[in-house]
Amino acid sequence: MDKNTLFKIEDLSAAFKIDGKMVNVIDGINFEIKKGEILGIAGESGSGKSVTSKCIMQLISEPGKITGGRILLENGDDVVQYTDKQRRSYRGKKVAMIFQEPMTSLNPVFTCKDQIMEAIRLHQDVSKKDAEKRVLEMLKLVGIPSPELRMNCYPFELSGGMRQRMMIAMALCCNPELLIADEPTTALDPTIEAQILDLIRSIQKERQMSVLFITHDLAVVAELCHRVIIMYAGRIMESASVEEIFEKPLHPYTQGLMKAIPKIDQTEEWLYNIPGHVPALADIPKGCVFSNRCPHATEKCFNERPQPKEVSEGHIVSCWLTTEA
Repeated sequence: MDKNTLFKIEDLSAAFKIDGKMVNVIDGINFEIKKGEILGIAGESGSGKSVTSKCIMQLISEPGKITGGRILLENGDDVVQYTDKQRRSYRGKKVAMIFQEPMTSLNPVFTCKDQIMEAIRLHQDVSKKDAEKRVLEMLKLVGIPSPELRMNCYPFELSGGMRQRMMIAMALCCNPELLIADEPTTALDPTIEAQILDLIRSIQKERQMSVLFITHDLAVVAELCHRVIIMYAGRIMESASVEEIFEKPLHPYTQGLMKAIPKIDQTEEWLYNIPGHVPALADIPKGCVFSNRCPHATEKCFNERPQPKEVSEGHIVSCWLTTEA
């Protein structure tokens, strides 16, 4: 594995039990997370973004499970093969996660201080007094005003932006090498969203850690990420640097997402939208998963599934039209 690679995901598949049978949610995806980069994963709801992050965090449980592939660390360990004890050590120290809605992640009957201290003492051999000092340091780091007061608050006593900052403090308290942010600004207003994005960017730059940022908002990808993966129906459609994706999108799905972004000088009465919807998990097309919505689909697209192909350095596309051209 490349010495600059922190995680390497190989042929990863995960499935959930639906109506008594296992149905693929992500299907044979491959990508790498480099050291010190912000990698975005974008796509519509139901494309498999969050399931991918939970596979990396090893949070997939019944009725779902990882059905194939490997999640490799730089030392060669396959996270998929970890025991429960190894997973507990791996989470928090190697990788940590910020969830979309902090009120469903924070315990309402414990103070914020108690919850962050629990994470610190679970992974580090420190006294209660030292853990409390560490909590205060983390709250100052993430920009919580009056941290000595706020650390003793319960989650419901804080605003949405402050709760999200608490989640970031909890995720960073054990210095993870990879921070996964699963749509952390979706429930926030634009001003607070900008503050949270600036916070993630500044902490990432200061600590030189890797970030996996999951979003459906391409504007956030353009502002924050170095590289981006476009997912659809559990498959990777395209991946490249942010500059290349925005300047030269090659997959019809990526092109559709770009056309759907509102433009300040737009004169059309209606915003563009991609016809149709993401297929149901039990009804994935036989060929290309985007074929039933693609305006350029041919007979081959409906019958044969394209494999990812590197069309230029670092630019990978899964599309018959592009790869054959």
